[in-house]
Amino acid sequence: MPFDLRRLDIYRKVPKDLTQPTYTGAFISICCCVFMLFLFLSELTGFIATEIVNELYVDDPDKDSGGKIDVSLNISLPNLHCDLVGLDIQDEMGRHEVGHIDNSMKIALNNGQGCRFEGEFSINKVPGNFHVSTHSATAQPQNPDMTHLIHKLAFGEKLQVHTVQGAFNALGGANRLESNALASHDYILKIVPTVYEDLAGRQKFSYQYTVANKEYVAYSHTGRIIPAIWFRYDLSPITVKYTERRQPLYRFITSICAIIGGTFTVAGIIDSCIFTASEAWKKIQLGKLS
Repeated sequence: MPFDLRRLDIYRKVPKDLTQPTYTGAFISICCCVFMLFLFLSELTGFIATEIVNELYVDDPDKDSGGKIDVSLNISLPNLHCDLVGLDIQDEMGRHEVGHIDNSMKIALNNGQGCRFEGEFSINKVPGNFHVSTHSATAQPQNPDMTHLIHKLAFGEKLQVHTVQGAFNALGGANRLESNALASHDYILKIVPTVYEDLAGRQKFSYQYTVANKEYVAYSHTGRIIPAIWFRYDLSPITVKYTERRQPLYRFITSICAIIGGTFTVAGIIDSCIFTASEAWKKIQLGKLS
């Protein structure tokens, strides 16, 4: 006698004439479908969306940079002539550059009475400073006015990612126009290396930074020291990494199966309880009438 493959069917079918439709069952079925649709759309949204995961580790992420960090500075000094404005760079590796002019531009403000300095330059990955001053001018002014407005100070590549909130331009918008005109300004920066890796594995290297500042009028034994705007920086050994991730397909399929199976099971239990209670109540009512 040949083996009947239908014996292996664990999903035995019940003839329709042995089933009984109810209004309660129809209501539960509709609610069940709506609920499953809602959960399915929620899971689908989570599957399509990209998740940003961040982690911290100790390392230099951009070893191919040659030990350099790109800097972008944009600052306005509304009461200092462009002929007097200059950028100086120095660090612990012995670099001391006065009047840096490469990749920089000066724009006259207030009919030539003020200046907007825009520059892009690189610094070494060691503690140091760069400062806006009159040190490179051929003749030093008596009372240079260092009141200023910082439009931008950023390090490394620009990240075009709106989901990452960080201090990539922490000094952007810093307004010192109401400060003492003869005061120096010290900005103490702690630079934090930051890596962003997209779904394709491409990496961008940028830097966030925290800042503290002070304003002071400095004197020496020869008199008042010419003021300047100092940006003193040091690098943090901690690197922040942001990684784009997407939910794996197998996890999405597993979630959908769990939603369908779990919803049908719970709905069946609820329907069975309601139906059993309804039948019991009918029997009680019939017993009272008899």
